[in-house]
Amino acid sequence: MKKLTVIVKPSRKGEVINLFESCAVYGVMAEDITGYGTQKGYTTSYRGIKGGINELMKTKLETVGDDETIALLTGLLEEKLRTGKIGDGKIFIEEIDDVIRIRTGERGESAL
Repeated sequence: MKKLTVIVKPSRKGEVINLFESCAVYGVMAEDITGYGTQKGYTTSYRGIKGGINELMKTKLETVGDDETIALLTGLLEEKLRTGKIGDGKIFIEEIDDVIRIRTGERGESAL
């Protein structure tokens, strides 16, 4: 099992969720976050005084699935989200040792 974390611009959230659903992944956690990387924020001006905002709004979407589904989903995300411009986002993949469904006590992939 693997955990997939996708960080994108908020405007691309719907597109990522549609890709998740196209791979039959329906358990998704979404979170609005702020941060910066290569983009380094932007500069604003208020009453003639310039100031910078270092953190940009991003959306983080996470899911857990079997290795094959995550591999397929990763390929689709790379293909559909890549524009070649700064700010396209990041994809993180982590190994998951075990999952437990608290309600039933199921473990492993059956708990997903």
